[in-house]
Amino acid sequence: MTIAATDEAVHVRAPGKINLFMRVGDVAPDGYHDVATAYQAVSLYEDVRAWPDDRISVGFSGSVDTSDLPTDDSNLAVKAAKLLAKTAGVPGGVRLEIAKQVPIAGGMGGGSADAAATLVACDALWETNLSKEELHALAARLGADVPFALTGGTAIGTGRGDRLSPALATGSFHWVLAVADFGLSTPAVYRELDVLRIEQAGRPGSWSAPAGPPVVEANVLQALRAGDPLKLAAALHNDLQAAAVRLAPALGELIDLGEQAGALAGIVSGSGPTVAFLADGADDAIALQVALSAARVTAVHAHGPVHGARILHG
Repeated sequence: MTIAATDEAVHVRAPGKINLFMRVGDVAPDGYHDVATAYQAVSLYEDVRAWPDDRISVGFSGSVDTSDLPTDDSNLAVKAAKLLAKTAGVPGGVRLEIAKQVPIAGGMGGGSADAAATLVACDALWETNLSKEELHALAARLGADVPFALTGGTAIGTGRGDRLSPALATGSFHWVLAVADFGLSTPAVYRELDVLRIEQAGRPGSWSAPAGPPVVEANVLQALRAGDPLKLAAALHNDLQAAAVRLAPALGELIDLGEQAGALAGIVSGSGPTVAFLADGADDAIALQVALSAARVTAVHAHGPVHGARILHG
């Protein structure tokens, strides 16, 4: 008897991510930007359960407010299921239930993790048996961060962020994630960066685009290989941070607060507004989490790197 012929759910867990480093190229004629980013998957997860059904549907629960999430065809998990069904010629549907922990519109790739987990879950449920490369190709069609949610670990992303190459990271890095009570639109942050670059053109220390394709700097890779949080703290960088802070000035105050409370460094993750604070170890991370919580900041301790989307049994 196949899974699809039973009432048993396929359970897949996929991680959120942080961007340890992000360089953004100039805006292209199509309105997009090439990037070079260092991703790390962290232990804040999305849990997707998939049951066989006549149609494709999705529902949400979890530790974050999901009341505003769409459940129609605009939802990324629904798009993932429909794309796989169309690609593999699957006539049936799936009922998806997603327990969310990753902040919504927080720059941590929660929706991308949902999509990646849905691809893995539906591939198992429908027994489509797609190869790793085929799933990766579908993931890239869904969004720039979806392929990384499939693979997890630590990786360098180029192009739109979806061309991945693994990066060696030894040991475990401890992060405290300060979760904002508001979201930021990714397109709006990129547009603000474009405006900032025009305003700052020719000025010393301006946020100019890199000459040629953006690249991840060598000191980031060296710090990851060494497993050295002090070196990594010195290498953290995000071109989008200035734009995110200009749209939401409270983020700059939050970074200052976390660094004064003992973080080695703080960085806006992706397009924000989640701020990732790097700590010197687990004990320091817990102390920082307590300090931020005392200042009425929603703070979560996570570690990385962790695995990408995978089926859980039992």
